[in-house]
Order: sequence, then C-alpha cells, then structure tokens
Amino acid sequence: MSGKESARPFEWPVRVYYEDTDAQGVVYYANYFRFMERARTEWLRALGVDQVALMETERRIFVVTETNAEFIVPARFNDQIIVTARLAGLARATFDIEQNIYLDSLDGTLLLRGSVRAAYLNADTMRPTRVPASIFEEAKS
Repeated sequence: MSGKESARPFEWPVRVYYEDTDAQGVVYYANYFRFMERARTEWLRALGVDQVALMETERRIFVVTETNAEFIVPARFNDQIIVTARLAGLARATFDIEQNIYLDSLDGTLLLRGSVRAAYLNADTMRPTRVPASIFEEAKS
C-alpha cells in the first residue's frame, strides 16, 4: 500500500434502532458491519462515485475481500453513533479503508476500530483491474 492517507475521515451518523440490538439492548456484532457498509457507500457517493453507473457503463464493481473489527465498547439501543471511513492505502487493484465507530457524545468514545480491504473488479470476468487514480483523488487530500 502507498503511504498516502487521507487527512480527515468521512463521517456518517447512525441511530441504533431496536432491530439492531440483541435481547440485552446491545448492538448485535454483525450489525456493526452493516453500519460500516453504509458509511463506505456514502463515502464513495461523497467522492462522486456512482456505483450503479460504474457497473452499468464501465462494468466495474467493488468487493470486500477482507475485514477486521476490534469491539471495544458496545453501542446500545437508541445511541447516536458516528461511523467513519478513510482511505488508508491504495494499491493496483485494491484499497484499504480505515473504519471506526464512535459514540456521538462530548467524549466521542471509540466503540469499534475496524478496517476493510476492497478490490476493484471487472464485473464480467470477476478479475481484479487497476483502480483509476481519479476515484480517490479527493480522498487523498
């Protein structure tokens, strides 16, 4: 991966609903990955990436190839949380995204420290292809 990283992470607010929790009112672990997916999608949208057009016109898709999460403090029903996404590294056909989840409060308690590696694929062959530098130009600044 290159040493270039974006300075400030993208932030996406999420409210924890009852459906996100287990019987104890704590967010079920798999739902953190759903929150992270939403933030990545909105981050790409904010960068000007139209994933539908990318698929339809250029036959290119993003796929997650690896994910990691360190669960630090649980989120609970009705919490307002902030999910972040930040380009952490860019290689030929993959890119790394640092993703953290914080409690949206004065102290901003870190709830989860995570990362995702995604690949850029040709949708027809499902083979990796070079990530266009233009996709992440704004994310590097």
